[in-house]
Amino acid sequence: MRVLYLLNISNPDRLSADSGWIFADLLAPALADAGAEVAVAAPAPAGDTRCGFHRTRTPGTKYRARFSADIDELVALIRTERPDVVVANQIEEAPAVRTALLEAGSDALLAGYCHYLPFSFSEGDQILLDPSLNDAGLGRPVLLAFAAGLAACDRVMVHSATAASWVSALAARLAMDLGDRLRVVAAPRDERLVRDPATTRAAASGPGGAIGVYNHRLYAHYGSEQFVDLARHLVSSGTLRLRVMDLFGRRRAERQSLDDSPEKMRERLAALPHVQVVSDRGDRVRYKSLLAGACFGIAPFRPGCPWSMSVIDCQGMGLPVISPRLGWLAEHIDPELCFTTPAEAFAVAERLATDAEFHAVHAKRAHASTADFTPTLVAARYLEAIS
Repeated sequence: MRVLYLLNISNPDRLSADSGWIFADLLAPALADAGAEVAVAAPAPAGDTRCGFHRTRTPGTKYRARFSADIDELVALIRTERPDVVVANQIEEAPAVRTALLEAGSDALLAGYCHYLPFSFSEGDQILLDPSLNDAGLGRPVLLAFAAGLAACDRVMVHSATAASWVSALAARLAMDLGDRLRVVAAPRDERLVRDPATTRAAASGPGGAIGVYNHRLYAHYGSEQFVDLARHLVSSGTLRLRVMDLFGRRRAERQSLDDSPEKMRERLAALPHVQVVSDRGDRVRYKSLLAGACFGIAPFRPGCPWSMSVIDCQGMGLPVISPRLGWLAEHIDPELCFTTPAEAFAVAERLATDAEFHAVHAKRAHASTADFTPTLVAARYLEAIS
């Protein structure tokens, strides 16, 4: 099977913070191991030397990534690679890819991967536009482009059962029958970030208290305002410390102009006592060591959360993750570690820091929850989904 993998990269200056690129870099070699011929078209190479690579332009903004597909470039790629399957990782581009397939005279299967959902649902089942994609009222056009992408695809892949239910509900409201085209294929874990808690000792509480790590993007739409409030609560007793990951470093001016909330949140968090803002500097070895020194992880407050690679990173390292009851997080994380109020969060975090048996049980469960996400297993499910 020849696979042309179309990858948009939103963080070319810090690839280690781009979940789509990490996913491709882990998955492409596993697909090759399984016998597929893979070519990646992206602004930066992903995978290993067995994978072909076609360099594409970096879109200046997240909106250009959705609305500026180059059909001439796509036609040329398809004619060069003669794929059996084309994977559109920016699903809003799928209609353009379908057009290019038609012009190139290709009968390749078109698969779209919904890495990011531009919507969620309220408790009353009202569609909520993702605020991160609603600048100048663009949220609804993005949502309609997403729906057009669903309609254009032969296969639609999502990360989780939660994401599948949301995508199905959206399609039903638009009188679109996805039938058996919708498949759940979770993202692979990074095997470099795997540590069996049975062979390591949990990070002990030192003089400054046990460390909770927050390794998510600091965008406002990730619920960073709520996390700032939670951080104040967690460190108020002096028994807990927080390590906040600055995953982006210095961002391009184009990206800051659309949303400067990461820089603002970083400054606010750095000003809090017992909160350390650290950078992995794009180094996965350093990133692993920063996670390894923590006692537990903290999930984001993002309402429309269909998946979180950062949560999987923590769990693969044997770090229990405490989480608000939201989206996929509530589906995936142990109910004993979920909370609805800051007081509940503090109680769970403090117990993880002081009750060795409780921590050991949840460290084992966290690690085990990622066992099904090895690149080899994910590649097999991926190939099954697109066959």
